[in-house]
Amino acid sequence: QVQLRESGPGLMKPSQTLSLTCTVSGASITAGDGAWNWVRQPPGKGLEWIGYIDYNGPTDYSPSLRSRASISRDTSKNQFTLRLKSVIPEDSGVYYCVRFHKAGWFYDYWGQGTQVTVSS
Repeated sequence: QVQLRESGPGLMKPSQTLSLTCTVSGASITAGDGAWNWVRQPPGKGLEWIGYIDYNGPTDYSPSLRSRASISRDTSKNQFTLRLKSVIPEDSGVYYCVRFHKAGWFYDYWGQGTQVTVSS
């Protein structure tokens, strides 16, 4: 059914801008029942919500990352992209794209995750 897959560089150096793209199949990112999120999990820590882009374009972000994170989309490719500026080693972890299902009020589909390591 619905599948999400993350893609992007696995290795980053501090101060660079991370760009990760989520490709969605089986559902349209413009459909009104979904909102499209990024979350991450640093090693040995819990999940951290980064932000989302709603089906019609508005975005929201975690206060701790609002100054550095941005999410955009390409509706023709059914993709949405996370950009995280000025990365530091603490940004390392597994990054997931996730759909929030509005009708059911829960996160119903997850990507497999992609490892990002920030190291000099």
